[in-house]
Amino acid sequence: MLRSLGNIFHLGIKEFRSLYRDPAMLILIAWSFSLGIYVAAHAQPETLQRAPVAIVDEDRSQLSMNIIDSIYPPYFNAPTITTQQNADAGMNAGRYTFSVDIPPNFQRDVLAGRSPAVQVNVDATLVSQAFIGAGYLQSIVSGDVTDFAQRYRSVEAAPISLEPRMMFNPNLTQSWFSGVMEIINNVTMLSIILTGAALIREREHGTIEHLLVMPLTPFEIMVSKVWSMALVVLLAAAFGLEVMVKGALGVVISGSVPLFLAGVVISLLATTSMGIFLGTIARSMPQFGLLMILILLPLQILSGSLTPRESMPLLVQKIMRVAPTTHFVSLAQAILYRGAGFDVVWPQFLAMLGIAALFFTAALVRFRRSIGSMQS
Repeated sequence: MLRSLGNIFHLGIKEFRSLYRDPAMLILIAWSFSLGIYVAAHAQPETLQRAPVAIVDEDRSQLSMNIIDSIYPPYFNAPTITTQQNADAGMNAGRYTFSVDIPPNFQRDVLAGRSPAVQVNVDATLVSQAFIGAGYLQSIVSGDVTDFAQRYRSVEAAPISLEPRMMFNPNLTQSWFSGVMEIINNVTMLSIILTGAALIREREHGTIEHLLVMPLTPFEIMVSKVWSMALVVLLAAAFGLEVMVKGALGVVISGSVPLFLAGVVISLLATTSMGIFLGTIARSMPQFGLLMILILLPLQILSGSLTPRESMPLLVQKIMRVAPTTHFVSLAQAILYRGAGFDVVWPQFLAMLGIAALFFTAALVRFRRSIGSMQS
């Protein structure tokens, strides 16, 4: 037993040295858990950020000034007061995303109980931002009109008052969600890439034959690659969470970071085994890259890290229960966002342990067969 553990340890050190001599992999690791997280958190296409707005104020009243003052960063730039002709020209030239036209006598008509119309022109070339921004502007105008009218005339109150309270992310900051999910996706991606590339690198450099003539078992060779690459990803994930997510992005982590890292370890056991399995199938790095596309994209898209699982077809939800990333995403969101403890996330831990054991066994069987065919 001690000899086997010693072999596993020294083979793992050899993997560290091989990784150190691979600058492309080192750059990928550094980027994925540093600037890659920051860029992904701030480059969401559906997020409205400092959209340019043109205001055509034909009323020049207290109500129209209230509406203008309510449009401010970070969702919009400070509005530009201009004429109708310049607003239309700016929309055509792409200088403005939104144009708001407040008609003459707007305040007078509101106080008289009439229903004047405010025209909002939207540049819909960016569909998601146009939809979100139009909704924001509609809420701003209607809210200001209602508040203003209630001060000067009797307005019948609605029978129901909706009071939304945002939990865990009060300001609905998109980067709080995107930054954490980027770490989860990168943990899955890099663990598969590093272990698969380590095995393919042995085959391409001819060092796998050297290992086969040594008194080593396939189990020792596989476990050495799993623990060494998993440790690299674990340390990189801890760095990304502490330095980039909590530091650079200012995300408030509600739960236990050590508990989350324990979940990362179990998830890495499954994903590194998956990398070994794919490495035994692929004969070169280009083949491995093609296999990664087929495996990685469904794991990330259908796990709940990009879109809620509840919006997916029921059959897809059932199939994805056998994927470790589904339970890992659920565990990470519960711990980091909602402050859940082990008493809440133990089912995800148990499911990941079972899936990891199955993946590890399947990868070991495939690895033994691959080595057996090379020896024959």
